[in-house]
Amino acid sequence: MLAVLTATTLLLSSNDHQDTIQDDDKKVPGNGYTCSPEVPASITFAGEKIDLTAQDRRERLDREILAFTYSHTNTLLIIKRANRLFPIIEPILKEYGVPDDFKYLMIIESNGDFEARSPAGAAGLWQFMESTGREFDLEVNKEIDERYHIVKATRAACRYLKLGYKRFGDWITVAASYNAGFGNISKRKSSQQQDKAIDMVLPAETSRYIFRLMAVKQVMSEPQKYGFSLRSSDLYPVIPVAKEIAIDSTEVNWVDFAKENEITYLQLREANHWIRSTTLKNKNGKSYKVAIPDINAIHYDPKKTKAHNPNWVVE
Repeated sequence: MLAVLTATTLLLSSNDHQDTIQDDDKKVPGNGYTCSPEVPASITFAGEKIDLTAQDRRERLDREILAFTYSHTNTLLIIKRANRLFPIIEPILKEYGVPDDFKYLMIIESNGDFEARSPAGAAGLWQFMESTGREFDLEVNKEIDERYHIVKATRAACRYLKLGYKRFGDWITVAASYNAGFGNISKRKSSQQQDKAIDMVLPAETSRYIFRLMAVKQVMSEPQKYGFSLRSSDLYPVIPVAKEIAIDSTEVNWVDFAKENEITYLQLREANHWIRSTTLKNKNGKSYKVAIPDINAIHYDPKKTKAHNPNWVVE
């Protein structure tokens, strides 16, 4: 009975409040209303203007925009994390000639979580499987896993994407192939006589994937429009590296190494996610560059954090 009375009271209170609202423009996501966000008539991705007026395109994008708009925890976190990740990833994409928008592919792959790992075994920011990681020159074993190395994994992703563009000549199709594989997309291109993945019947996951890519760009480009209000102090800053140390010893105890450099093993791992064990048996004497974080920057003052993208924050 208490629950019924409470629900009734809330409903009456809500109706009374709604009667006082005259300006429909105030009815936006995040302002006390559950609203359906506007779906744009077009979006530009990787330099191409994509028309979204067709029924299937509009409604597929609508679904993904809704998902990002009302998955509050996830969307807030990806914006916070992007402030730390994008300054590192954007120059690498530019170096390889990969469109800047592919930083959003990294977001939908891992939510910007360094430690992301799928049930199938894909790992890191770019979610490489073990075999694919090795194919693109990433070391993967129990002690070292460079799928978690932000720079090396981003470079590997760029090489993969460039191969895809050479094959398909369309960046959205390249994005689809990152999810479904080159062979799968090639077969569908041939059987359906379509050049672009956006016009193909795709596996359900891949069909959503390419529209999630567009949706996350849309929401992250204008978060306030979708009800997300952040301050610069809410964002995660880049933690500067104080120095890099080349390690080529045949055996390394990372706990002792961290102590010698006046940091904890945890802090060492946070700066070098590719280290996957407390020890390293480096039989071949391979050289590894190990980042030592700026200990003062680890204890950062949120009020001094700067927004990488001014559109992310309201000051």
